[in-house]
Amino acid sequence: MQKYVIALYIRLSLEDYKYDSMSIENQHLVLNEFVSSMPESTDAEVLEFIDNGYSGTNFERPKVQELIELVRANQIDCIIVKDFSRFGRNSIETGYFIERVFPLFHTRFISINDDFDSDQHKGDTGGMDVAFKYLISEYYSRDMSMKTKSAKYAKMQRGEYQSKICPYGYRKSADGRMEPNPETAAVVQLIFQLAATGIGAAAITRELFKRGIPTPGEYKATHGQQYHDVSRSRGRWSSSTVLRILEDERYIGSYVIGRRAVIEVGGTRSRMKDRDKWFIIPDHHPAIIEKELFEKVQAVQRRFSLPTRKIREYPLKGKVYCGCCDHALSRIAQKKPFYMCRHSTADVNSRCHTIRADAAGLEEAVLITLKKQLEILLPAHEDGTLHLDATAAKCSEYEKQLEDLRDQKQALFERYLLGQIELDTYKSRKTDYDAEIRKVKNAYAAVTAQAKLKREEQARQSNRQEIVHSIAEADALTSELTDLLIEKVYIFPDNRIEIVYKVHDRFE
Repeated sequence: MQKYVIALYIRLSLEDYKYDSMSIENQHLVLNEFVSSMPESTDAEVLEFIDNGYSGTNFERPKVQELIELVRANQIDCIIVKDFSRFGRNSIETGYFIERVFPLFHTRFISINDDFDSDQHKGDTGGMDVAFKYLISEYYSRDMSMKTKSAKYAKMQRGEYQSKICPYGYRKSADGRMEPNPETAAVVQLIFQLAATGIGAAAITRELFKRGIPTPGEYKATHGQQYHDVSRSRGRWSSSTVLRILEDERYIGSYVIGRRAVIEVGGTRSRMKDRDKWFIIPDHHPAIIEKELFEKVQAVQRRFSLPTRKIREYPLKGKVYCGCCDHALSRIAQKKPFYMCRHSTADVNSRCHTIRADAAGLEEAVLITLKKQLEILLPAHEDGTLHLDATAAKCSEYEKQLEDLRDQKQALFERYLLGQIELDTYKSRKTDYDAEIRKVKNAYAAVTAQAKLKREEQARQSNRQEIVHSIAEADALTSELTDLLIEKVYIFPDNRIEIVYKVHDRFE
């Protein structure tokens, strides 16, 4: 008999840490005490799912997703939560699962503090009180989100810095405020002074590299604040880093927050807001750059800025990399577009500094390479079909044998009931039939597995044939082909290229 499976779901958001009653330990205690009082808990399998640090306003939580998948696989008999808000604070989605999905898969849902048991509400939604509890839970989450934001804004207005990481040029003081870091603040001032003379970001990166000034990432790594791999930078500043520094108003003492807005409470997706909706706090912290110098640099930078252009799509977008430093190459959109390694701009002596790859020529070379792969592939896969008739016939034969053996076993049992054979004779022959049935079942399982493998191989061959035909008929490289087949294209200073394919089996 299949075991009764009980799932205990526990959720703790970041805001809930301040309440002991919401702690994981407390929820665990409440749920297990309740389970011990259930008659169904005898010999039941109890599973526990914990989402720690996740908001309940959406269902993008790893453990709740795992739980829902098990429900859909009919592997969960009962779900128990401390209250509705632990399962979810979105009234529509929470109601959908409790009232539609779980009943469909015969999964019982219990919310202890809400005195709700879906077994007591079969055929209805649990009444208006349940619906109101959904809505109250959602309202609480939205209200808490707004209060948290308001509290953060109030602290920022008092001069307290709320982020864990200070911008390059600053550090956090003992009382939690931003203060200039003498070492890096001098570098920021140098960058602004160079920009004020009218030179561009690329020239500034070369000057910083020449002086041996560590990049922001390298500086943080040497001071125990390594958040990403900086080994590839090799002391080379990028133009984008310099431009970000030159545009950052925090260097004149203003603190800018609220530039992006989260699309939904508890979600991770965000969008850029209009500048007039930003939250700007002037004189929030000591300035590194004088306001007059900052405005002068902005005026100079506007001369270098290009008008907004239409985003162009091209076949190798995001796939071309430098064979020396493994950085993505930039596609320079001129009359004859070409690829270059911007990372080498600061170091004129680097090997990648010489890379200039004609975009059209590169696309043609990649297509020719794909067609050569096609010439190798085509003879091996001219016949893309596999014959499954023999396997199907064998399956039918084993099915017929199983049916005959079961009929004979049933007939044997009937003869015993009629007193035509003795018990010992019945047991002996039954053992023989059982052994023969197991033997045929094993053979049937092996043939079925073989048939499945053949079907999968036939599907792979069919997929390969589609790829072969699409390459053969292509007159030019397309985004569809590169997205399907190519992971990266490496370019080396000697004009050599290497292609990394997405799936090796495509050409096997």
